[in-house]
Amino acid sequence: MNKILLHVIGLTYSHSQSGAYALILGEKDSKRRLPIIIGSTEAQSIAMALEKLENPRPLTHDLIKNISDIYNIQLKEIIINNFKEGLFYSELHTIRDGEESIIDSRTSDAVAIALRFNAPIYTYPKIIDEAGIIMDDIESENTGNYEIDIESDFERYSIKELEELLNEAIEEEDYEKASKLRDEINYRKK
Repeated sequence: MNKILLHVIGLTYSHSQSGAYALILGEKDSKRRLPIIIGSTEAQSIAMALEKLENPRPLTHDLIKNISDIYNIQLKEIIINNFKEGLFYSELHTIRDGEESIIDSRTSDAVAIALRFNAPIYTYPKIIDEAGIIMDDIESENTGNYEIDIESDFERYSIKELEELLNEAIEEEDYEKASKLRDEINYRKK
């Protein structure tokens, strides 16, 4: 079965579920996105990996990476292999001494681990067709990352107006736009 390569677009607070976050994965050169609701612990771990931050003490996903390094276990890839009753299921494909093993995993844990190994994240067309959404993005020429196409000059908006735009973006479930607006609001409040 053909696999689709995904990359992490971003993380944002989920207003649909209290205490949860939305992990947004996307296809390269496509507007299709896979939003996955995850817990705050996994969101923190993913954010730390994305920002290349080190915790003074290893988080669970760091510990898994450290153990894998000691025992010469490589992570070949992760595959988001099923979507059933609103839940995503994933597998870790590992290699040790030339032997491949497949380990069942929660998707949030699989992504957090994949980021630490710099391993690819895949899914199947049927999953992105069923659970994916289309977002109007543009590809940034500078970074190759996707950014939401919103007003780049925030100076003309007050914090109150930005907060109203943020609420609208959240209501429309436009998480990337909401993330950009949230970042601008936080920057101004500092």
